[in-house]
Amino acid sequence: AIDPGHPFPHLRNRALNLAVILGGQPSSFSVVQVPRSINRLIELPASVDGKNFVLLEDVIALHAAELFSGLEVTGCIPFRITRNFDLSIDEEEAEDLLETIEQELRRRERGNAVRLEIAAGAPEDVRRVLVETLGLTNDDVYEVQGPLDPAFATQLASAATAAALRYEPFTPRVLPLFRSVADPFALLAERDVLLHHPYDSFDSVVEFVNAAAVDPNVLAIKMTLYRTSLDSPIPRALARAAEQGKDVTAVVELKARFDEQANIRWARELEESGVHVVYGLIGLKTHCKACLVVRKEPGGIRRYVHLSTGNYNPQTARGYTDVGLFTSRPAVGEDASALFNLLTGNIVPQTWKELVVAPVDMRSKVIALIEREAAQSSKEKPGRIIAKLNSLTDPMVIRALYKASRAGVEIDLICRGICCLRPGVEGYSENIRVISVVDRFLEHSRIFYFGNGQPPGRGDMFLSSADWMNRNFDRRVEIMFPVADEHSRTRLYQDILLNILKDNTKARRMRPDGVYERKAVDPVVERVRSQELFARMAKEQAEGAQPRSWPAPAPAPGVSITPRPSA
Repeated sequence: AIDPGHPFPHLRNRALNLAVILGGQPSSFSVVQVPRSINRLIELPASVDGKNFVLLEDVIALHAAELFSGLEVTGCIPFRITRNFDLSIDEEEAEDLLETIEQELRRRERGNAVRLEIAAGAPEDVRRVLVETLGLTNDDVYEVQGPLDPAFATQLASAATAAALRYEPFTPRVLPLFRSVADPFALLAERDVLLHHPYDSFDSVVEFVNAAAVDPNVLAIKMTLYRTSLDSPIPRALARAAEQGKDVTAVVELKARFDEQANIRWARELEESGVHVVYGLIGLKTHCKACLVVRKEPGGIRRYVHLSTGNYNPQTARGYTDVGLFTSRPAVGEDASALFNLLTGNIVPQTWKELVVAPVDMRSKVIALIEREAAQSSKEKPGRIIAKLNSLTDPMVIRALYKASRAGVEIDLICRGICCLRPGVEGYSENIRVISVVDRFLEHSRIFYFGNGQPPGRGDMFLSSADWMNRNFDRRVEIMFPVADEHSRTRLYQDILLNILKDNTKARRMRPDGVYERKAVDPVVERVRSQELFARMAKEQAEGAQPRSWPAPAPAPGVSITPRPSA
């Protein structure tokens, strides 16, 4: 109840509530909090037309009179509030960052309300009381047609039994090159290996870390952990390596939003196992994804590196599209060592050989690459840029892209989320096209191609952990790294980027006014759904067909690949 004797209750962030109107007075209502401990999707008895479900809040509303015996219930209005979940931390003053963040997490549920979602058509009195009580304005109110919090749809999809309503089961393939060798280090000593998740199994990354953990020749393992699951095998492998006497460093980002609790738990467990745990640089989030393995070999010390566009998280690796690269190229290994020296000891190298690092010089490097395309572009041979990313908001990069378009550079942007650039504006951005692909898997990889005056597919290819956003360039430690291996570049350009640009099923094109619309498809043109194509290619390759981008490599001098023993 809400009255002088019962102050307005504290409502949890994004939890569902019902404003129950009693006696026909909307300005005087009670609040029922919909419990999170009960399944929100309730199955009704079977009927002839398939499965039927009802939402928990509707059940409560139907029986609200039983909660308020003797009172007349005249309405039940669903609503929920969103609170500010940003952590307010002065890192320079914090004596123990981990303990400080733990304290902030306990306070976070009491953060200020910043949004009210309420069922459309709610009485004005109910809306007014909630706005005033929560300290909001009318601009903070969002009226919702239909159920609030559509997350229940995931449950609904899982409960569906009709085959036509479900995706075909998909099993990621283990890369044939990893299946065929007993020693992954022998393979990586002679060539780079590219992984395209979730079509290529993340198990290859887990196996790489596990192999490093138990290999007696491995001296050190250094790794960044931004988001990882509570049951992830990777932190356990790092702990096992430390217990065996290896030098293990984990850069754990405690401020990864909504993953703070999991990261705090892993930080404590890793420290107990003897892992050197650090939390990165003050004032910056460590968002780069890197794993460095230092190994003693007959020819001397060798570094093996895995760099990725996505997190070391086996769960999201099944639902996000990301690209990872294994390499033992010395220049990349030296840069990876320098990166971890920066993260663990604030030691900034004077030069970087291969990696482009934010907030050091990533924005300036990206702009320089765009400007180079503009400078080389001509009517006979226009420049070429293809950029796949999640978001594009940085004003300086956007201005550089506009300038490149006016110079004749052909630019395709595959931008799944926020895009502050406007394509196709006459006299400004006629040569820029923007599409967004939203499909079964969350498009998360960042792939950048710059033609550099070369034949198609032969230009410069980069992968990155960073979007082209202010926060990535200025407030995060990020990396962008070149792809030097010809087979990997071919796969990225021909098999991935070009097929995404051909997508006419799940791709939406942005108009000059910023509105997205489905691509117009000629009835005689074959329909292309890029994610479906990638899944089919992975399945065919897993069944034995030789991938186009993976010809059998010629062994390097002095390197022997031992076949994996048959079962």
